[in-house]
Amino acid sequence: MSKKVYLRPSIKKQHLGAANKFAGFHPPETVSSIDGILVEDLLNKYGSPLFIFSETTIRKKIAAYKQAFESRYPMFQPTWSYKTNYLNDICKVFHKEGFWAETVSAFEYEKARKNGIPGNRIIFNGPYKPYEALKLAVSEGARIHADHLDEIKDLMKIADELGRKVDVSIRISMDTGSYPTWSRFGFNLESGHALEAATKIAESGGKLNLTGVHSHIGTFMLEPSAYKKAALQISKFYKVLRDDLRQPMQYIDLGGGFVSANKLKNIYQSGASLLPSFDQYAEAICSALYDAFSPEEPPSLFLESGRALVDESGFLASTVVGTKTLPTGRRALILDAGVNLLYTSTWYDLNISPIKDYSKDFEEVILYGPLCMNIDIVRETCILPNMARGESLLIHPVGAYNVTQWMQFIEMRPAVVLIQTNGQIKQMRRRETTDDINAMEVES
Repeated sequence: MSKKVYLRPSIKKQHLGAANKFAGFHPPETVSSIDGILVEDLLNKYGSPLFIFSETTIRKKIAAYKQAFESRYPMFQPTWSYKTNYLNDICKVFHKEGFWAETVSAFEYEKARKNGIPGNRIIFNGPYKPYEALKLAVSEGARIHADHLDEIKDLMKIADELGRKVDVSIRISMDTGSYPTWSRFGFNLESGHALEAATKIAESGGKLNLTGVHSHIGTFMLEPSAYKKAALQISKFYKVLRDDLRQPMQYIDLGGGFVSANKLKNIYQSGASLLPSFDQYAEAICSALYDAFSPEEPPSLFLESGRALVDESGFLASTVVGTKTLPTGRRALILDAGVNLLYTSTWYDLNISPIKDYSKDFEEVILYGPLCMNIDIVRETCILPNMARGESLLIHPVGAYNVTQWMQFIEMRPAVVLIQTNGQIKQMRRRETTDDINAMEVES
C-alpha cells in the first residue's frame, strides 16, 4: 500500500451565499458552451489555452450600433479600428457589414489593403506614418489624418512629387471635462495650435486641401455628455476652417472610446450598471451636430469604434495547471494563460467562469498565469469552486486588444477560433511552434 501524500492543514473561508453588507455573495456563472458549442470539445481539438470568438455576438453588436447612429444620422460612416483586433476573419466580418478600415500604422494599412479594402475606404491615423507608406496611402486616396507639423511638411512634399493637390484632415485634442485629457495626439484646440496647423495647410500654396477634422477624446468613456461637448466644440472649429480659412470641409471624425461590458478595477458597481448604451452615445453626438449646424445640413460623421463592438465576443479558455496555498493561507490557482495573452487584465477585473457545474462550496482565490514573473496575475481575487489541476475555465470578455497586444514571452501564443453564425468552427490562427519563432532568426 503506497503512502499517502501529506498535505499541510489549512483553514479556507467557504462562501455559501450568505448575505452581507455588500448585497450578498454571487457565485460565478458556469459557461459550458458558446453559441451552442461545448468549450470542452474546443479545448480537446485545439488545445489549451484557446481564444474563442462568437461571430453571432459581433453581428448583434454591429446591428445595435448601426441602428443607433444610422436612425439618427443618415450621413454616418462606421470604420473598424484595426488596432483593436486585426485578425483577418474578424476584420472581414466588419467590412461585410459596411465598415471602412481605420488604421494607425503602415502595417495596419497594408493589412487592410490585403483584406480587399481600397485606399479610398481607409482612414490613416496615428502619430507615425513612414514617408513611403504615407505617399502610398495618399496616392490610393486614403483619408489622411495629420498628427503633427512634420507630417504636414511630408504631405506638401508628396503633393509636389505626385504633381497634384492632396486632401488632408487634422487630428485635434481638446478639453471636454473628461480626465485624463488626451493631449499627446494631434493639435490642441485651446492653445491655438490646431488653428495654426490648419492655417499652414490653407497657406500651402495650393498643395493641400483641408477636408476633415478628427478628435478621439479618450478610452472607455462612461459619460456620453463628454461626446456632446466634443461634438459642439469640433463643429465650431469646423465652421472656422470652412468659413474663415475657406477650406473644402467634408466630414467630422469623433473617434471611438465607447465602453464594453467589462469592469474596471477598483470600481464597486458591476460594469453593467454603469454602461451607457449605443443609443445614449448616438443621441449625445448626433443631437449636438444637428444643433451646431442647424438649419444647414451637417457634415458626414465618421466613428472608429473597436472595443464596444468586439470585446464581448471574445473568450479565453484556460486550464488549471497547478494549485497551491500561499503563506497567508490564501489559495491560488496557476493557469496556462497569463498576462502574456491578457494585456487588458491590467485594467479590468475580467469575468472568470467555470465550464462545468460544481458543488455549492466556493473559495476566494488568486489566479496566476504560467510565466516566471511575479507580475503574472490574471485576477487578484475572485470566487471560484474548489478546482483541481486539469480543470478548465473561461476568462471574458477579452475580444478587444488582447490578440493585438499579446506577447510571445516565455510561452508561445495559442490558437484562435471563430464560431460562425452557421455553427461551423473556423480556425483563424493556429498555435505557434518553436519553429515559427526560430524561422525569424538569422543563422551566423
